[in-house]
Amino acid sequence: MAPSIEVSKTQLQAPEPEHCPGPESEQAGKDDACEGCPNQDICSSQLPKGPDPDLPHINKRLAQIDHKILVLSGKGGVGKSTFTSMLSWALAADEDIEVGAMDLDICGPSLPRMLGAEGESVHQSNSGLSPVYVADNLGLMSISFMLPDPDSAIIWRGAKKNGLIKQFLKDVNWGEHLDYLVVDTPPGTSDEHLSVTTYMKEVGIDGALIVTTPQEVALLDVRKEINFCRKAGIKILGLVENMSGFVCPNCKGESQIFKATTGGGKQLCKELDIKFLGSVPLDPRIGRACDSGECFFDSYADSPAATAILDVVDALRDQVELNMGKLSLS
Repeated sequence: MAPSIEVSKTQLQAPEPEHCPGPESEQAGKDDACEGCPNQDICSSQLPKGPDPDLPHINKRLAQIDHKILVLSGKGGVGKSTFTSMLSWALAADEDIEVGAMDLDICGPSLPRMLGAEGESVHQSNSGLSPVYVADNLGLMSISFMLPDPDSAIIWRGAKKNGLIKQFLKDVNWGEHLDYLVVDTPPGTSDEHLSVTTYMKEVGIDGALIVTTPQEVALLDVRKEINFCRKAGIKILGLVENMSGFVCPNCKGESQIFKATTGGGKQLCKELDIKFLGSVPLDPRIGRACDSGECFFDSYADSPAATAILDVVDALRDQVELNMGKLSLS
């Protein structure tokens, strides 16, 4: 049986109105939906005072994780979740490394399908929530595992999203030690991003991997994501340009699908002083592997895209280790 999502219990005078942020929310009693609600004064009085009591539990849980990487884009459709799945597979290819993937795209979770764990469920015990393991050293946590039906729509306001993110960070039992936690986030710079960066602030985030495609429409939103990282104090480990050209599986010829009218990701990195990790060409077999939940590298090791992705992963790990070296010297 799937575990339920945490909700605070309060003695309310009337049923919660539609669009209620919830009595456990920071907006309880202050949201537009609270106007005229008989519970407004009660909810306002229930707001916690002082430091968040869950933060010590989150810090203790995350202290067992060496490296924490956020995968961001700002733009939907650039292959962020696809790249997260392949990054997870690539890291887990080293049997000595323990890897965890956390799907924070609450309204559109896709990692379970891409990692071959669709239809699985998580279980709760005294030690917390158990992730679903798609390999001996690769675990996955997603809201998809907690839904009664895979087609169920998540229609939540920010407070419930924040509560789920806190539960994932506080309660998921990754084992005694995890080398890498890769966090897939939804497009934009909203609730999920603010929550995960706030809750993980004390234990530290190694940095963000920014994913884009070459065209200016994608780069416009990616610039906003970069600005968000700098305002939130998140180090940018580097940027990868996904779908950079098309590789024919038969003739191996390459052509440009999304033309870089302003220089693409590489030029953006020069402008904003960001590390360019590399370009990954579009290969239709990537989509085929993700749809079937296969490891792309095992199925299509001959693809130029596989080589490019592994080069990006190597460059990313170099950046993580470089940052750790700087921290140890400071």
